[in-house]
Amino acid sequence: MDSVAVMEVAPVPDPPFMDATPLQPPPPPPAPLAALALRRSARCLNRPVRPSYAEQEPPKPPSGRGSGKRKRDEEMQEPAAAQGAKSPGRKASNAEPGERKPTPVIAAVPVSCAGVAPAAAEDDGMGTGKSAKLRVKETLRAFNSHYLHLVQEEQKRAQAALQEIEAKGGLKRQTKGSKKKGGKQEVEVEEKEKRPSKRPDLKAITKMQETNAVLYPEKRIGHLPGIDVGDQFYSRAEMVVLGIHSHWLNGIDYMGMKYQGKKGYDNLTFPLATCIVMSGIYEDDLDKADEIIYTGQGGNDLLGNHRQIGSQQLTRGNLALKNSRDNGNPIRVIRGHSSKTSYTGKVYTYDGLYKVVDDWVQNGLQGHVVFKYKLKRLEGQPSLTTSEVRFTRAEAPTTISELPGLVCDDISGGQENLPIPATNLVDDPPVPPSGFTYLKSLKITKGVKMPPNIIGCDCEGDCASNKNCSCAQRNGSDLPYVSYKNIGRLVEPKAVVFECGANCSCNHNCVNRTSQQGLQYRLEVFKTASKGWGVRTWDTILPGAPICEYTGVLRRTEDLDGLQNNYVFDIDCLQTMKGLDGREKRAGSEMHLPNLHPENDSEAPPAPEYCIDASSIGNFARFINHSCQPNLFVQCVLSSHNDVKLAKVTLFAADTILPLQELSYDYGYRLDSVVGPDGEIVKLPCHCGAPDCRKRLY
Repeated sequence: MDSVAVMEVAPVPDPPFMDATPLQPPPPPPAPLAALALRRSARCLNRPVRPSYAEQEPPKPPSGRGSGKRKRDEEMQEPAAAQGAKSPGRKASNAEPGERKPTPVIAAVPVSCAGVAPAAAEDDGMGTGKSAKLRVKETLRAFNSHYLHLVQEEQKRAQAALQEIEAKGGLKRQTKGSKKKGGKQEVEVEEKEKRPSKRPDLKAITKMQETNAVLYPEKRIGHLPGIDVGDQFYSRAEMVVLGIHSHWLNGIDYMGMKYQGKKGYDNLTFPLATCIVMSGIYEDDLDKADEIIYTGQGGNDLLGNHRQIGSQQLTRGNLALKNSRDNGNPIRVIRGHSSKTSYTGKVYTYDGLYKVVDDWVQNGLQGHVVFKYKLKRLEGQPSLTTSEVRFTRAEAPTTISELPGLVCDDISGGQENLPIPATNLVDDPPVPPSGFTYLKSLKITKGVKMPPNIIGCDCEGDCASNKNCSCAQRNGSDLPYVSYKNIGRLVEPKAVVFECGANCSCNHNCVNRTSQQGLQYRLEVFKTASKGWGVRTWDTILPGAPICEYTGVLRRTEDLDGLQNNYVFDIDCLQTMKGLDGREKRAGSEMHLPNLHPENDSEAPPAPEYCIDASSIGNFARFINHSCQPNLFVQCVLSSHNDVKLAKVTLFAADTILPLQELSYDYGYRLDSVVGPDGEIVKLPCHCGAPDCRKRLY
């Protein structure tokens, strides 16, 4: 995260499937933060039993807010397994990102210099009961929450500062034209003070440090639990808050003299290097994958042409690398490479452990003294995912027709901004998804009357430039999104998001219409081995980015009671806002309730009044699978009216989702909440494969 000018917003995708990675089975879904789920329906059997709140023992809070949805997999050869992975739950808990308890400080755990530390321990030994992978995901979510809030804060401050400077423009020009030196200096100082800050990422690091939320605050030698070889990071700041590399600028991370004599570090000479970052800054570097010639730090024109402009000294990181050769300790190596999909313009990949095997001093290309270090990769580690500092991706199909197992060119039939192909490498013969009609918008059934449109804002252009926007006031004074290059990201999950609607005068590309822009990422529907159909991305999707609205037929829930239907999504936003039936409230619940539709002021019924039925009509959202550690969350969105019982159900990214990762959200069932026709509790196993899987869907 280098500045607001390079915010972490993924750009609009390139033309479909150009320069993509070849199809492979998707990696396991990433572990998410416990906080972002609403509930889905369980009408496939009977209405769920509603135990009292006191009797309930809800599962570990899932990761996103979402309403409940259910999904049918008739085509599966093993119906139980299919439902186990696809059936959504009635309702789930939700929480705001960043609402995590401070991470306790942990002591450094030394690793034997003779070998390699265990890569990603299932439990990091901190007594939280969570896997190390989940704690990594939680930390990154907390950081992104701070970051987006600070970006929003900086954009507001910058806008106000520029408006103030503009208002005083005539006076400033007159003062600048004056021959009085003091007057000129005064204006320069004032303008410097008004200049917008461009480092919300550094402020987010400070927030994490102040709350003891850095995952590994004490430096360690070797692998860190929960961080695997091949894991990628989208800024230096992300690496700092995890503790894998503790400085946002320096290329060499090392343990200082304070570690001298500590238990476990006997007979080691300090300072001692723990991690290096190779990002092409030093022209004297040489990268041969398993062998690196690394240039020490110092003397480089970092802000200019990156050439050596002075001689280096054998101090700090340079001395630490020399001592690491003598001590024989392993060093983590992270490679940075340019990436169009990264908000900083780079992606950093952890490539495992190396050892310094040689060091020397020489004159560099510019004639200045530089320290050189030769590192070799330790054996027995996973294969490298980056062969050089300049990252290259494997060859990929350039046209959809080249995709292995292709059974449909575009399941949307041209309705979406981008085609959505379907592939099937499981069935023999392969068959496409069937039994439904694709529709990208919601269909209103007879008997459901939509509220009239409300009065909209009178903004011109984008609402972000109007501090008096009425839609911003509906959201509590700030717009719910931040934007860069006309692409918006939700700052945090909310009780309800109020977007601009039909009667608003702002333009179509207003940031407060973010979820209305249609599909922005290349996706693929694919057949899984044990969960029926699934959806995966071909592009990098960053936290807070909208994925899609869950579409189908809008019905009254009472019209579907007693019917078997695995694709129903209850619109239970009002119940969640009121905290009914064990639901956890989200930010803004108390503030928004009095301002919503008058009918919402009365006590809400225990069951949602309306639902979305995607059994015969719907979009690709009906194929998105459940995960106990999802990478999406569900957000209720209102635009043209105020009746939250008829809110749009929209899916947003909860984490950074890398290409070929499967999309998932928590269906939100509570254990033992579903009964069969005989009155017996029905238990369905979960096959999501997440490290912290609850083992049962309900």
